[in-house]
Amino acid sequence: MKKNKFIFLLVASIIVLIAVSQSVYIVKETEQVVITQFGKPVGEAQVEPGLKFKTPFIQKTNYFEKRYMEWDGEPNQVPTKDKKFIFVDTYARWQITDPLQFFKRMTNERGAQSRLDDILDGETRDYIAAHDLEEAVRSHNRVPASSGATGEMISDTLAQISVGRQELQRMILLSANEKAQDLGIVILDFRFKRINYVQEVSAQVYERMKSERFRIADKFRSEGQGEASRINGEKERELKTIQSEAFRKAEEIKGKADAKAAGIYASAYNQSTSSRELYGFLKSMETFETTFDTTTTVILSTDNELFKYLKSMK
Repeated sequence: MKKNKFIFLLVASIIVLIAVSQSVYIVKETEQVVITQFGKPVGEAQVEPGLKFKTPFIQKTNYFEKRYMEWDGEPNQVPTKDKKFIFVDTYARWQITDPLQFFKRMTNERGAQSRLDDILDGETRDYIAAHDLEEAVRSHNRVPASSGATGEMISDTLAQISVGRQELQRMILLSANEKAQDLGIVILDFRFKRINYVQEVSAQVYERMKSERFRIADKFRSEGQGEASRINGEKERELKTIQSEAFRKAEEIKGKADAKAAGIYASAYNQSTSSRELYGFLKSMETFETTFDTTTTVILSTDNELFKYLKSMK
């Protein structure tokens, strides 16, 4: 009898323990819970952490993540508006904001990931297809990787964009949130992880880059040649100016020297008869020196001024 009573108490204790364990659950800081009864949600979602109670055996707890979660898309080949194919790899961050609505529409996080695949991949394809290639790979109209004259010349030749990569990401995020607003989630961020060209487009891009660099090099060469021509022209002009100024000064100095010499000669000539004769003799000698050489033959009359000095030398 006592043994049966002990067994009864043991079984009752186990049943009570199981009932208590089934009626109590804990909500952690990083979790939120939806209570379901026979598969249908009951009451409001439990989002505050702490010890909670439910009807044992009948009600079931469904735990959902409260923290930010990641979505990583599969790389897809997408055509742009200008008919160029690119591989687009994207990622996003999302959060469950209404667990009750999320449970009704998605049931679990796996279903949410699948639904996000449809929404984000579709929006990405639509927006990429509605814009040119430059809009997807560039965010603005300047070139941060190049500076100075080279960067300015490259940016001058690039097509001007009106939307850009960052704006495309923002538009995809807004549109995706509009389509996901009844799912109990919010997409916090969306980014292009990587955009790569298909092989045919890559070849075209590389050829364009090479031709652009060749064009810039040719422009630098032509500008250098023009600058060299300008410098050489200035050098020649300055050289001629210096030579002209030097010639002018030389002639001026010669003129002053000749005038001074003439003045000395005139002063000496006027001083006495002997001085005048000496002056006349010296000038005659200069004339002989500049006029005659060993091969010169001269015929002079007897009354010639030069003849008297030759006669006196004899």
